[in-house]
Amino acid sequence: MRHTRRTLLAAVAVIGTLASATACGGGSGSSSSSSGKSGATYTFWDPYPQFDASSAWGKLVTKCGTDAGVKVKRTGMDTTDLGNKALLAAQQGNAPDVMLVDNPVVSTLVEAGILNKTSDLGLDTSAIQKNIIGAGTIDGSPYGVPIGANTLALYYNKKVLSAAHVDPASIKDWASLTAALKKVKAAGKKGITFSAINTEEGSFQFLPWFWGAGGDLTKLNSAQGAAALTLWKQWVDDGYAPKDVLQNTQTTSWQEFATGDYAFGENGTWQLGNAAKAGFPYGVISIPGQSGGSAPVPTGGEFVTVPVQKDSSRYDVSKKIVTCLTSSANLLSTDNTLMYVAPTQEVQAQQVKANPQLKPWVDAVAAARGRTSGGLGTKYPTISQPMWTAVQSALSGSKSPKDALDTAQTAAANGKS
Repeated sequence: MRHTRRTLLAAVAVIGTLASATACGGGSGSSSSSSGKSGATYTFWDPYPQFDASSAWGKLVTKCGTDAGVKVKRTGMDTTDLGNKALLAAQQGNAPDVMLVDNPVVSTLVEAGILNKTSDLGLDTSAIQKNIIGAGTIDGSPYGVPIGANTLALYYNKKVLSAAHVDPASIKDWASLTAALKKVKAAGKKGITFSAINTEEGSFQFLPWFWGAGGDLTKLNSAQGAAALTLWKQWVDDGYAPKDVLQNTQTTSWQEFATGDYAFGENGTWQLGNAAKAGFPYGVISIPGQSGGSAPVPTGGEFVTVPVQKDSSRYDVSKKIVTCLTSSANLLSTDNTLMYVAPTQEVQAQQVKANPQLKPWVDAVAAARGRTSGGLGTKYPTISQPMWTAVQSALSGSKSPKDALDTAQTAAANGKS
């Protein structure tokens, strides 16, 4: 395929707005990389710089290459850096053979014309949950195979809730959650911590509340969207949430919850390992919708993709590598390492059997939505950035929730991220 320089550079600008919304990256360092020139060397890029060649993940990538009869040259880098480098490498005609990318980035890479459809490669995705594969599906065609998924829920500190005489089972909607926060504050403890930072992490954490009110990403300034932002603002104004949520990443928000002073922390599947080390008893509940039930939550996680190559004969080996990485046996090991929920019910059942604490997360992922789903695709970044900017404006007090979202909707409608 041929593409204009303008298309690729525009796509680079879009990816620049999509920071990783999950904690899987673990680092921001990037490595230089080059496409394999030898027929026996295949290049592989992933957003896991925290895993070196001696890690279980690094060994799996090497083994999948060996099983396919080739050597794999793996490069781990920050997720945003990876997306940008992928676009520039495609422009130069030396994209990696296989690439693992954050799910919102898939549609941007597809629009730039640099990913193959899984159907064209003969990859079978029929066993994957529809909402998980949906995050990498454009115009009805998947362009990758998900390695796993993660999402958000509310961790709670059992000691703090007990001291405040709050039964977590009583929290069924926004009103009962706010009432619980009021009791916790009256008992001398802190309420809830989350990330409202001005990056994709802020949007990722706001979406359950926005969707839980019935919000629609194409109408940011609806009454439902304003209700969600008003909820967060009231919590900050009333001292139920700290003012530093404006600067909190999901990592620093977790660190606050881990002090043991907070009743609740909105965070992800990937914190389960840290929760076990926190030193206090904890539980997990779904994020409630405004009027009850579980709020829809966004899916995080990555897709294994095969970029377009000048030499199409390379696809056969690339397919073998992807098939190996996403086989049931290897998914179980990888998703347990990453604290992800597997994308197939078969492997999910194995995960829950081995670790019953994953059950609420499997349920949450089943009800989750892809951020770029519903036809949004590459429009999502031009909606997300105005949305996180609105959250910042409202929580800082510079604008009312309604005015902040009016500004955001205008920016989104004009396609300005």
